[in-house]
Amino acid sequence: MPELLFPFLGVVALLTVTPGPDMLLVVRNGLSAGSRAAWLTGLGCCLGISVHATAAVLGLSAILAASATAYTVVKLVGAAYLAYLGIRMLISAIMSVDPAAEAEAGIASAAAALPEAAVPGPAGAARPAAAGPAPAATPGTADGARSAPLTGGAMFRQGLFTNLLNPKIALLFLTLLPQFVAHDEPRLRTTATLAVIFLAIAVVWWRTFSLAIGPISRVLRGGTARRVLDGLAGSALLAISAAVALDGDR
Repeated sequence: MPELLFPFLGVVALLTVTPGPDMLLVVRNGLSAGSRAAWLTGLGCCLGISVHATAAVLGLSAILAASATAYTVVKLVGAAYLAYLGIRMLISAIMSVDPAAEAEAGIASAAAALPEAAVPGPAGAARPAAAGPAPAATPGTADGARSAPLTGGAMFRQGLFTNLLNPKIALLFLTLLPQFVAHDEPRLRTTATLAVIFLAIAVVWWRTFSLAIGPISRVLRGGTARRVLDGLAGSALLAISAAVALDGDR
């Protein structure tokens, strides 16, 4: 057991609950699609954390810290990915079909699908031949459903890449873990133990958070709430993306 375990636990607990892009994604996916969506996004975050932790233990993060070019490339790629997610959410908020419009479209489609014989007409008047079934609605149009929801795999990848493309997480592990290794402890084994503890805390946190957000998501499943949530989350991700791209500090 590491000698400085309890101070380390306090620092990790504080870092874990601090809001960031990963928290924003988990909240957005959880509120829009439920507890499972939040959990899958959180698991993706945990996998990204595990990659950075492993790199720190093996000393690979030192390469990123030493190379200004490598750091800048990873930072800009991460910023571009956050911007991509933000733009997609804003498009979803704008293009989502209003529930009232969906209801009207459903009624119109049902009326068009009625047999011609069921439509009353003047006595003795010739009725036109049946025109066949109404064409299927195109997704994303006024006659179709709103844009297809993200799959579990897509939510998992969002959490993964959001953490994986954040160079500051790599530097965090590179600078944080060695501070909690006592002088008389084996450095590699203790660092690896601390990294595993960090990951375990993250898994427990995201599981607890995903279960807590489930009841709230059931209240916010309406179309209007979904559009507002996507608009706010997309705008926030774009702002974070700009801040990451323009941040020159390491």
